[in-house]
Amino acid sequence: MTNGFAADVLICGAGAAGLTLAIDLARRGVSFRLIEKLDDPFRGSRGKGIQPRTQEVFEDLGILDRIVAAGGFFPKQRKYADDGSFTDADVVEAEPATPAEPYHLPLMVPQFLTERVMRERLTELGHGPEFGCELLGFTQDDYAVTARIATEAGEETVRVRWLVGTDGGRSFVRHALDIGFPGKTLGVRAIVADVMLSGLSRDVWHRFGEGDMQRQISACPLAGTDLFQLQGPIPLEGHVDLSVTGLTALLRERTGRDDPFVHSVSWASAFHMNARLADRYRVGRVFLVGDAAHTHPPTGGQGLNTSVQDAYNLGWKLDAVLHGAPDGLLDTYEAERRPVAQAMLGLATSLLDAMKRGQMRRGRDVHQLDIGYPESFLAVEAPERHGVLLAGDRAPDAHVRGAAGQPHRLFDLFRGPHWTLLTYGDASMATRPGLHAHAIGQRGDLADDAGQFRAAYGVAAGDRVLVRPDGYIGAIVGAGEDAVLDAYLLQVSMAGKVDG
Repeated sequence: MTNGFAADVLICGAGAAGLTLAIDLARRGVSFRLIEKLDDPFRGSRGKGIQPRTQEVFEDLGILDRIVAAGGFFPKQRKYADDGSFTDADVVEAEPATPAEPYHLPLMVPQFLTERVMRERLTELGHGPEFGCELLGFTQDDYAVTARIATEAGEETVRVRWLVGTDGGRSFVRHALDIGFPGKTLGVRAIVADVMLSGLSRDVWHRFGEGDMQRQISACPLAGTDLFQLQGPIPLEGHVDLSVTGLTALLRERTGRDDPFVHSVSWASAFHMNARLADRYRVGRVFLVGDAAHTHPPTGGQGLNTSVQDAYNLGWKLDAVLHGAPDGLLDTYEAERRPVAQAMLGLATSLLDAMKRGQMRRGRDVHQLDIGYPESFLAVEAPERHGVLLAGDRAPDAHVRGAAGQPHRLFDLFRGPHWTLLTYGDASMATRPGLHAHAIGQRGDLADDAGQFRAAYGVAAGDRVLVRPDGYIGAIVGAGEDAVLDAYLLQVSMAGKVDG
């Protein structure tokens, strides 16, 4: 307990968003509790696509290699015609990896495996979710949130600095705050089920009845498991049989084949597709993150990724305010992330419309590499730039060489909860707590032998690039603009002078 608080942060909901926030806070030494009303971890595959930008986030959190090992890449899609003929095509329009963008393909990892890896990482950091622990209610004042929690041992009351609702589309936290959740029901009801299945090969994603909302069905082999994920639209009303018998009958009816056979069902759900966005992401000391703030159709594989990146945006800001940054820094969470969700909802809805016509193609727009915050007050340029990289953009990767001769990636330098300051040229840098400084030049600690840093960042001699803890450009300042950089660092809680 710190200063009368049970913890700094109470996180309500232990899905991907809650786990991301917990991992980020844990590595920062911020105290928290992560509660989940379910008695056990979620065991479905629902969010199975890990987009390239989220892969970069997972690399920073120390889990990317494990995530890749747990899953795999998407197989080709096999679309069957009514006569049984078929064509194979890539799920995603592929682009080559580059030094600036090292991850170029989405991963397929069933959600339950992703969350398992995240829980293991959280355990390494000395924490874990509290299952069977439900938020019953809360109040807040200018200084704290007081929450009532039901646990196996009985009801308890805790006092925390902030409450974060990562509790899904039916969010108790959002309802308790009476935050509007406008949007629309999209007129599509569908099933998703994880099953043991014979009669279909595991080398492709089988799709039948494309463009026909009465007959569509797909069976995707789930990487890292022996399961298939079945997906398909169903009538808007009425009972749907999600048993072994019911799913086998549905699969045979829609494929026109008698060889598919469902042997067991490990998880299944029938749901109505919606596109909704919360009116607000923050009320005082309470925040909404992930599906609690936005819900969407599954087309395009954006939901889990957007939720993870919500949490990744908020974590460092909570830490900064704890260490003296002004409270207004927390307002940038909604200002930066709500427009992203709004754009994601539009993309997922347009992809749903394309799916109905049998014409869905996923391109670069689903990778989330082009997301940025150029309108944020945390994006500062002096002088104003007109080039390849602007403040608020994602910080690209690049290969550089250490002065001792060893190769490095910029992402290696960024990894961790700190800020990073890159100076292009030979200026010496004074660091401070929470800031790692590097000079890239002939007499710097890093050399840009291949010119990748200069090409990706568009810098001139004396320029300084400040990279936020979440991998976005906070500021780009030219030589002689130390005062601008000092003022910026002060507002994010790092006092002192920058020497150069």
